[in-house]
Amino acid sequence: MTDNHPLWPWQTEPLQHALQQLTSHAVLLHGAPGIGQFEFALGVARSWLCEAHEPGQPHRVACGQCVSCKLIDAGSHPDLMVVLPEALQAQYGWQTDGGDDADGGAEKSGKTKKLSQEIKVDAIRAVVQFAQHTASRGRAKVVLIHPAESLNLVAANTLLKTLEEPPGMVRFALSGSALDSLLPTVRSRCQAWRLPVPAQSQAIAWLQSEISGLSEQDARMLLQASGEQPLTALERHAMGVDGRYWAQLPKEVAQGQSSKWATWPLPLQVEMLQKLCHDLACVAAGATPRYFPVDSLPAIPELSRLTAWAGELRKAQRHAEHPWNAGLKTESLLQQARMALRVKPATGARSPSP
Repeated sequence: MTDNHPLWPWQTEPLQHALQQLTSHAVLLHGAPGIGQFEFALGVARSWLCEAHEPGQPHRVACGQCVSCKLIDAGSHPDLMVVLPEALQAQYGWQTDGGDDADGGAEKSGKTKKLSQEIKVDAIRAVVQFAQHTASRGRAKVVLIHPAESLNLVAANTLLKTLEEPPGMVRFALSGSALDSLLPTVRSRCQAWRLPVPAQSQAIAWLQSEISGLSEQDARMLLQASGEQPLTALERHAMGVDGRYWAQLPKEVAQGQSSKWATWPLPLQVEMLQKLCHDLACVAAGATPRYFPVDSLPAIPELSRLTAWAGELRKAQRHAEHPWNAGLKTESLLQQARMALRVKPATGARSPSP
């Protein structure tokens, strides 16, 4: 991804198709996480604001060279407002206007403020105010909201009227992945467009270009471990996930071993166990596993055990960021896994003596 054309390699062609089909003033760009929803939505916004073509002409992918594109590169376009949760602003390099008034109190008290994962009503009030002003460069005014599902209830309701009847030349690009968490009244006001998952060959080639010395086989395994999401695969590799080691994990867990994965961050440990549970349940139900090679899986336990284990892992996921004793928590997760992966002896097998 280059500075003057912020699209991932697999997004240029889908973006062109999207621009030809997105005719509404409000669009909802959705797809699997880890494929670049934010960059895609920004690509849509850049194309709407690009000054290399005349207003009213069919939209093309932004040129990357006009004044508008360069202003967006610098994060200073007066007609573009990017709205992100506090927790994502540093990651994407955009500062959202309209913050929480309580921030100053946290700073004065000397306490570290936990960054919010939600888009709050103050940010949306700033959007409504932004929408009332005339476009500075006469092309359009664009509001990008990501991820849309992080809008809390009050913020989402505050957005509705402006989203349905925006003044002047205001357009909205909402992006995200968990659409079931998005208020139905927000979804109904947008034209939806689904982002395709990149072709495996393209994703593998990209991973190899990003990770020095990564073989094609290891890249393929890393991609499978990440649900075919290349950005997630790159992130997981940085956290310690190794393609060669991934296939060993299922049987290692079943045997009560936690050698290498015990060093991973706790949320990643829980994620790995959830993926293992998912794949075992798939095979138990006669489906194909998604995250692990089928021949790497241990003996399949009863589906009822897997269902109960999945429930325990969901609880662990909700509290994975808690400052647990890492070693004890890993041991607890491993014990749960061993209990779930016990296979009931075949009928007629001799029971051990009491």
